[in-house]
Amino acid sequence: MLKTPAYAAAHAHAPLAPFTIERREPGPHDVLIDILYCGVCHSDLHQARDEWGGAIFPMVPGHEIVGRVARVGAKVTKLAVGDLAGVGCVVDSCRECDVCRRDLEQFCEKGSALTYNSTEMDRKTPTYGGYSRQIVVAERFALKVPDGLDPAGAAPLLCAGITTYSPLRQWNCKQGDRVAVVGLGGLGHMAVKLAVSMGAEVTLLSTSPAKEADARRLGAHAFAVTKDEATFTKLAGRFDLIIDTVSAPHDYNKYLGLLRVTGTMVLVGAPPEPAPVGAFALIWGNKRLVGSGIGGLAETQEMLDYCAAHGIVSDVEIIPIQRINEAYERLLAGDVRYRFVIDMASLAAPTT
Repeated sequence: MLKTPAYAAAHAHAPLAPFTIERREPGPHDVLIDILYCGVCHSDLHQARDEWGGAIFPMVPGHEIVGRVARVGAKVTKLAVGDLAGVGCVVDSCRECDVCRRDLEQFCEKGSALTYNSTEMDRKTPTYGGYSRQIVVAERFALKVPDGLDPAGAAPLLCAGITTYSPLRQWNCKQGDRVAVVGLGGLGHMAVKLAVSMGAEVTLLSTSPAKEADARRLGAHAFAVTKDEATFTKLAGRFDLIIDTVSAPHDYNKYLGLLRVTGTMVLVGAPPEPAPVGAFALIWGNKRLVGSGIGGLAETQEMLDYCAAHGIVSDVEIIPIQRINEAYERLLAGDVRYRFVIDMASLAAPTT
């Protein structure tokens, strides 16, 4: 086994602190990655504090991982030592069920192995995430990060990037489409960048007028404040596609009114309570309200290649691992533009 330094939460009410974990020795199909950067997702905070239930402790969060390949198994062909590689939200699946064969490993019928707060497919061995110096993963579940991408800015693409790229691709965002992005946070800022790059006319919808300057800097063509009821009259029937990134309670019916006939509203944010939706908000105009999560491995690789071709990375604030608890508090306060990324050089080198 390989011992590697990490930061972990010992229990739901404990701050993250130094911890040592064991990784398996790389098998013939595995790669060992020396982690350079790991993004901090809001879900890391939720899970480290057991706010969603079922947490496994000690927990090492982190599923936005970029690093250098340090060792490869004898049968590895996709990656070589020295390559820049990424690991996202999933580290294994059954690889045989219908959805795995359709490149949707995240929805594996037998339950995928998540990067942390989960178990390997043996359902016994706990998984530990990217707040650590090394990770071992099957080659199939490692992504090749194009050399043109800044590794720190690329780390959040493994979650925030694919979470917004996937619905834009699923719903065929293209030149001339009118797209609204609801909320300007870690997800919203990526949705703006990606939709603009696809040729859409993008409007950012926010409760905060203070977000307008940043929205326009990121490429948004227009901005509207949703606390102003006149916004919903002025923009009624305007958009082909709405990407809703907000995880706070809000009225979906009002936003559905902003769609054109046959338009689609995609939920990527997850409010804590169910929201009522009136049937006629959908029936009148043949509108669609759908959800979307991360993409599978093939789509995630496509997203990385697309971002490299278009010069797209996340806007990040790089922090040492020793500031992770402070970062969690700032995350709760909305004090980040737009993703914290941990520089793993701040953590002691592995002892192997």
